[in-house]
Amino acid sequence: MLQVKGLKIQQGDFALGASFDVPLGAHVAVIGPSGGGKSTLLAALAGFLPLKEGKLSFQSQSLVEKTPGERPISMVFQDNNLFPHLTVGQNVGLGLRPDLKLTEAQKTDVEGALKRVGLSGYSARKPSALSGGQIARVALARVLLQNKPLLLLDEPFAALGPALKVEMLELLKELIVDSDITLLMVSHDPDDAKRIASHVILVAEGTAHPLAEVGKIFSNPPEALKTYLG
Repeated sequence: MLQVKGLKIQQGDFALGASFDVPLGAHVAVIGPSGGGKSTLLAALAGFLPLKEGKLSFQSQSLVEKTPGERPISMVFQDNNLFPHLTVGQNVGLGLRPDLKLTEAQKTDVEGALKRVGLSGYSARKPSALSGGQIARVALARVLLQNKPLLLLDEPFAALGPALKVEMLELLKELIVDSDITLLMVSHDPDDAKRIASHVILVAEGTAHPLAEVGKIFSNPPEALKTYLG
């Protein structure tokens, strides 16, 4: 279980508080108005932003003093964070070794990860030769190789068209179920939450609220969610 207790994140004049538990295997959509702190929350959980106060633990082990690389968390940012000068295979291989000094077995693992996301034979291509959907698949292949139990996604499919976004959400759901991964995904689209999530964290008015079941929160939304949905 991921446990967040009395967390406070401060960035200039902006402050975000959070207290919630995420059970193992949960698929959680993080939703709320723009500028509310959704991306800030994920960045802090992953270790890219400092915490002003509070506790953060996974399976009863504190994560507060751990670097991003030491945490049981992998993260995909909105731009998917591929390096344009590296090939697809090299970008995926970064999930195993930052220096890309891969063993033959690791190279085989890279090819296996690409196959899982439907990109067999793409290893030698550069990101500039890929479509938006293919770039998102490469980013997913990289985090799958990291083999960490928690996956944080910051609107990774926001730039895709509706049909392709649905395709990617279905692929993501299949991959995380197969790998028994716990997911927190930022999205501005309530339909994304309904399609992939079991629970929702509403981030609004300086607070990341505790988990709510998807069906319940959308059938009887709190005032902050009503305002966001319009």
